Amino acid sequence: MPAHRDVTAFDQRAARYEQGWLGRLHSQIADRTAALARSENAAPRRVLDVGCGTGYLLRLLAAQYPGASELAGIDPAPSMIEAAVRSAGDERLRFSVGVAERLPYPDSVFDLAVSTTSFDHWSDQQAGLRECGRVLMPGGCLVLVDLFSPWLIPTLIGGRRGKARTRRRASQLLGTAGFTSIVWHDLYGIIKAVTATT
Repeated sequence: MPAHRDVTAFDQRAARYEQGWLGRLHSQIADRTAALARSENAAPRRVLDVGCGTGYLLRLLAAQYPGASELAGIDPAPSMIEAAVRSAGDERLRFSVGVAERLPYPDSVFDLAVSTTSFDHWSDQQAGLRECGRVLMPGGCLVLVDLFSPWLIPTLIGGRRGKARTRRRASQLLGTAGFTSIVWHDLYGIIKAVTATT
């Protein structure tokens, strides 16, 4: 497994990830992401959450998509996956430890892929987007949510050098990965969502 920034920190936060003000913020972002996903694809058969954390978003989507046969979540932090499995409550939910850059799924199996506030932590964002495109069916939709703003450009000097922290850079990576119909949405302050299709 390649080195991923902050995996240890997320592993340690798993038990209380959905609690406190930060937990409420993550829940609000997930709620808005679920609404956007629903507007993009009203009835997917299979859904993937890349960087699923404790599975909160997938639990929401399971309730919104009663006809979906599988909702899969992947996260590099083992404790997050353990928390997701404990709180699943739906036999269609499947969780596994893994990274965006090497998704453990065959080609063209998902109708919808979502990712909320994990994109900035991917070791290789371009490779992760290619993998998302690979596992999506033709015409499948990606809903990607993270911090994107020109105000974040100074952070590219330090540890986030090479990351996509602006709409322009993220759009370039999506296009290079083969995505089309790239549309940006304001979600929550500098937290933006981008939808794109394969």
